[in-house]
Amino acid sequence: MSFFSEFKSFAMRGNVVDLAVGIIIGGAFGKIVSSFVADVITPPLGILLGGVDFSHLAITLQAAQGDKPAVLLSYGKFLQSIFDFIIIAFAIFSAIKVLNRLRLHEEKKAAAGPTKDQVLLTEIRDLLKEQSQKPEATVTRNDPPTSS
Repeated sequence: MSFFSEFKSFAMRGNVVDLAVGIIIGGAFGKIVSSFVADVITPPLGILLGGVDFSHLAITLQAAQGDKPAVLLSYGKFLQSIFDFIIIAFAIFSAIKVLNRLRLHEEKKAAAGPTKDQVLLTEIRDLLKEQSQKPEATVTRNDPPTSS
């Protein structure tokens, strides 16, 4: 088997394709959450904290000198990343919780009782068991007696 045919069979397996789709959707979801945090949550939080804009928070380690820019410790960007992570983790947790609840509901519904087909098949099975456990019945004929 050639290298490319092995790679093709590997890449086309269901798990790999599902994983790729999940990563792409996760990347897009990450952008949405980052925008939500940066554009919706952080501004009101900054107002509540006295007009602080987190993305510009930094400690100057070395001042700018001539053409050299200042060396900054941008902890505001780090705080922004922490908020992004917390919101993404909360969103994923919430989604998984909803999915688990739906799955549990489906499992309870499935375990609630047998379907009509299952009941019928169970009855047929039981009848067949009964018949197989009985001794062979002798067949009696109701032929009129012959006179000799």
